[in-house]
Amino acid sequence: MPTAIAVTGPDLVLPSPDRHTPSATVLQSALEPARTYSFDRALTEMHTLIEHHGYVIALCPASAPPAVVQRLHAVRSVLESDRIAVVRSDLPPLGLAVLALQLRQLSVCDFSPGVLASAARLLSHYIYAGALLGSVARLDRVPVTLQSHAKSWVPGSQFAVLATPRPSLMKVSSGDEAYLPGPGFATRMLYAPGRLAPDWVTATLAPAWHCQETTEAPLPGESGRWWATGKLVEFAAAIPDISVLYQLVSSVRRDDCHWCGLELIGDRCAFCAAPLPPPSDRPAPPVRALIPPGSRLRPAAPHHARPTTALPRGAT
Repeated sequence: MPTAIAVTGPDLVLPSPDRHTPSATVLQSALEPARTYSFDRALTEMHTLIEHHGYVIALCPASAPPAVVQRLHAVRSVLESDRIAVVRSDLPPLGLAVLALQLRQLSVCDFSPGVLASAARLLSHYIYAGALLGSVARLDRVPVTLQSHAKSWVPGSQFAVLATPRPSLMKVSSGDEAYLPGPGFATRMLYAPGRLAPDWVTATLAPAWHCQETTEAPLPGESGRWWATGKLVEFAAAIPDISVLYQLVSSVRRDDCHWCGLELIGDRCAFCAAPLPPPSDRPAPPVRALIPPGSRLRPAAPHHARPTTALPRGAT
């Protein structure tokens, strides 16, 4: 069984794009209110996942209530398991759902659990997540100027906001082109309308970003709280091709965690949180981690799509 991808809410589970991609597990323990929460049920739920899948990657938004995070760490501590990775993310709700889908797609490939969990941070840099907002008066997750705050009180004002990978904000006027910095690689855009029409997102932003496809999705329940307004259209553009995602993760150097022994990419183990030693103290990478320039990798799982686009220069 592939490594389990778990999420803290049903809104973070997008439909599987093909029959090979498994669904995500919604952690019921994260949904239970404090008055009915049962720690025993939470332990049973996580233990069952470990028994069936071997390893569990629990995606948890950075905006989640402290109680949800405390529950996950308490379960991990009591089970004394190094097979549970609690991965926090600053992505907005729809962007986090896209990240969960990408990890689900990669979970059926030949990546080890440690590489898959630490790949979440890498993949986040290639997800362009934002929203069209009717007001930025209460927005505190993206830098907002005083001038934008003042304009936000003008009736009918709309703002295009990019949260990741580089925060950006612009006022949208009739006939305006899209000036939000977009991806330099092929993407598919998901958009989720709230109490605003999605016309600007679908007819102006998506073509400006050269999105190959636009698909409507349900608005996550947390979106209104995350963006501090219900008048919005949330969007997220990301790499849809499993072959390209596979090449992206495969091209990064792998190391072994000096604490728990799992493979990882990046500078920190997602399972035990141990940082990678300084470069001078690291052993030489294994041969399997080195990708010759110009090589083409294919997924180990039976996916049929082939790469259709090049990644940005300097992607790591």
